[in-house]
Amino acid sequence: MQMNDLILVSVDDHVIEPANMWDAHLPAKYRAEAPKLVRKDDRTDVWAYQGLELPNVGLNAVAGRPPAEYGVDAQSFDDMRPGCYDHNARVRDMDANGVLGSLNFPSMSGFCGQLWAKHEDKTVAKALLVAYNDWHIDEWCGSHPGRFIPCALPALWDPEVCAEEMRRVAKKGCRAVTFSENPERLGYPSFHSDHWDPFWKACSDEGIVVCLHIGSSSQLVITAADAPINVMITLQPMNLVQASADLVWSRVLQKFPDLRFAMSEGGIGWIPYFLERADYVYKHHKAWTGIDLGGRLPSELFLERIITCFIDDEVRGRQPRSAQHGHDHVGV
Repeated sequence: MQMNDLILVSVDDHVIEPANMWDAHLPAKYRAEAPKLVRKDDRTDVWAYQGLELPNVGLNAVAGRPPAEYGVDAQSFDDMRPGCYDHNARVRDMDANGVLGSLNFPSMSGFCGQLWAKHEDKTVAKALLVAYNDWHIDEWCGSHPGRFIPCALPALWDPEVCAEEMRRVAKKGCRAVTFSENPERLGYPSFHSDHWDPFWKACSDEGIVVCLHIGSSSQLVITAADAPINVMITLQPMNLVQASADLVWSRVLQKFPDLRFAMSEGGIGWIPYFLERADYVYKHHKAWTGIDLGGRLPSELFLERIITCFIDDEVRGRQPRSAQHGHDHVGV
């Protein structure tokens, strides 16, 4: 096979939202409530929102930069490759990189819309959520049909509102939503609660894949306050190991047999041991834990219902359906 014959679909890219994203999508009466892009005296660009300054995370916008310049410091748009925030430039970069399609996670709002959920006025929160999804689906993804995979934000604060929004975006052709890998860490019920059932049902009915991105619980695994950042980066996939354990032992996969989850940016090298361990726990402890998976092994549920992605994992074994992952940063 020749390189030019390959069709790559990157299922974990990121977008840096442009300053004009609200112009065509947020009703005028809510404009004052929307985040506004501000250039500071040090020439960095931040989003100003409810008294907060939200910087662009450097590692979300390092495409085209040498590794020595990677970092998590705030940047200005002048320092970024245009493909980070401009859909036309992004598609040109995708063409150059051999990437046919790309799913883009948000930056400014948090990986699963945590920012909107914090707003005290839920009418405003919903307006911002709907406007963001419309910008993402109609403008960012709609600008180049067939090149982007729309991925909506959920209404974390209310599963009924969340379900309603999923049915709305599904009519626009959106078949993915980004959600928290561990909602309890955000102050919401866990995967083991029936709290999210309206949301799960809407996603199941509409064929929407629920994407769980590392860090979408607003926390990453770290061992000590003074541990170097290399420790955190090394342990990042552990967030999705934890999420996978939650899912296979929860009631969600059994109650909603058509629902699919995607583990985003978590790699695949850990999966063989995880499946072996989960099956061992089931076989050796089900007599006293009382767990009932409907006659299925945890590994069978995982392989059938959970999609994974990878960048450069050389350690592989028995794997589920995996999507080819081009790169995990913007502008490739």
